[in-house]
Amino acid sequence: MKKFESKKRHVLPGDFITTSPLRLQDNVVLDGKRIISTTIGLSDVSTDNVRVISLTGIYIPKIDDLVIGRIEYIFGNSWFADINSCYQGMLLGQDVFGRGSYPTNSEMKNRLDKGDIIFAKIANFDRQREPLISIADNNLGKIDSGELIKISPSKIPRLIGKHGSMIQTIEGSTNATITVGQNGLIVVSCDETNGLLKALTAIRMIDEQAHIINLTDKVKKMLESDGV
Repeated sequence: MKKFESKKRHVLPGDFITTSPLRLQDNVVLDGKRIISTTIGLSDVSTDNVRVISLTGIYIPKIDDLVIGRIEYIFGNSWFADINSCYQGMLLGQDVFGRGSYPTNSEMKNRLDKGDIIFAKIANFDRQREPLISIADNNLGKIDSGELIKISPSKIPRLIGKHGSMIQTIEGSTNATITVGQNGLIVVSCDETNGLLKALTAIRMIDEQAHIINLTDKVKKMLESDGV
């Protein structure tokens, strides 16, 4: 008898997975004979059961999103970066060296090497392959210094605030420069140790207490205090 091999694929809420009859487990519902996902995750279909392994809190790329990534490795003429997702960001060598170029591995390492942090844009993504990222635009590229911090991608709008009000408050009170990726990765740079610690504390407060109504006042009070 041929062994059944479970095939996992990335799904979003409402995505069709398979048809019944199968035992419904986690994060799936039956719509007629169609079994659909109720969350972001990996579908897992076996001989008897179907479920979705939730990836809530993991970033799902969208075209034109600005993201922060860490270079993981070089393969062929591309860099691959951790972008806090179930996908890796793929940065083509020609994006950095120019169209039609074929840089050597050594040339690529000299430009970007494993562990380097970059600020990039999602240039293309169709969920069938790794998203293409680009650093060709102004203000994108390698980030040379700063503290890398990760929060839930869903909290990024709260961190930025209405018309950028929250991030401006933190930067203005700490003299820090904060680069925010929509994938939940953030780089904080500050020449003053106390300012850096306060900025990091404020970001963690927002990540942990985003549901609190008077959060803005709490953050401002912390920033205005003498200690952290």
